[in-house]
Amino acid sequence: MTIEPPCVVSLSWTLTDGQNRPIDALTEPVEFFYGGHDLLAKVEEALAGHVAQEQVKVHLEPEHAFGDYNAELVCFEDRKLFPEQLEAGMAFEGLPPGSVTPNMPADAVYIVTEVYPTHVVLDGNHPLAGMSIRLDIKVHDVREASAEEIEAGSLGSAPVAFVGAGALTPPDGHLH
Repeated sequence: MTIEPPCVVSLSWTLTDGQNRPIDALTEPVEFFYGGHDLLAKVEEALAGHVAQEQVKVHLEPEHAFGDYNAELVCFEDRKLFPEQLEAGMAFEGLPPGSVTPNMPADAVYIVTEVYPTHVVLDGNHPLAGMSIRLDIKVHDVREASAEEIEAGSLGSAPVAFVGAGALTPPDGHLH
């Protein structure tokens, strides 16, 4: 079966930065709804017309992947607002109650980048924001989508993220 919307594709991939340095890998095949909300538009465009067992290479600039880095999504909040056990790399959905930074998106995922005795530095950018990325994708299978999958426009699970499943969602809501 040829990849064309709507269908379900089973993929694995290797993700590298623009200089081919490894970032992450999806080693076991995972199913994605093709023609809906599961894949980045440029990834879908690259997969169009391919069949099972083919390899597809995709280079994405930031505007087609996780967006440009936005310094306005970095903020400082009082250390008292966070759990006692706190370290760089931890993620929080939204800012904690009592936060004081104005105009920060409530639905963003914030990554702790630094912890100080009096404050915490949080970054609402996707970890890959501002980066060119390359995907070496293997198509394992292509199948017809069910009526339920077509209606949902997705396979319904949380997105599989590059570097840390599900918690890191870019501005358009897509991770791949």
